[in-house]
Amino acid sequence: MGVSYATYEQVALEDGDATWEYVCGQLREKPGMTQEHNRAASLLAYFIQSQLPIERFEVLHNAGRLRTDAGNAFVPDVLVVPMTQTASQHGTGGLETYAEAVPFVAETWSKSTGSYDSRTKLPEYQARGDLVIWLVHPYEKTVRSFERQADGSYQERTHTGGQVSIPSLPGVSVDLDRLFANL
Repeated sequence: MGVSYATYEQVALEDGDATWEYVCGQLREKPGMTQEHNRAASLLAYFIQSQLPIERFEVLHNAGRLRTDAGNAFVPDVLVVPMTQTASQHGTGGLETYAEAVPFVAETWSKSTGSYDSRTKLPEYQARGDLVIWLVHPYEKTVRSFERQADGSYQERTHTGGQVSIPSLPGVSVDLDRLFANL
């Protein structure tokens, strides 16, 4: 038997020792991650935020939730949210959750979550209509990028280095050589 979303929200807000997701009516604790995983996500968030005006965008690292049409709530490793979407969260005291599509989401591969991220989270992010989704692999030093097209489909590309632009964030690019060299 599952738990309600209200129960999930209460647990997520009150349990400061864990990061909780809500999947198919069940609480799912995000497992601990390796240093390479955490550093890749942290650097990616830093590289992106340093190119965006803080008055217009917030870059979250392992914070905030994306709510899906299936009723799930995931905590991405990196998430870019326009400030127009964050305004509805201010002063509510509720769990920071976004139901609208966002311009950028990234998950970083780890042994404990790698297949889960690509099999479970990726299709749900695509169903939400998130504009650019990255699956970062810190050990293979690759990024699989999924860019939403005008017809709602996604174009997949694999990047192994160099400057990679994020089309949903004009003027923003990530130097993958620099990212991977600092893991």
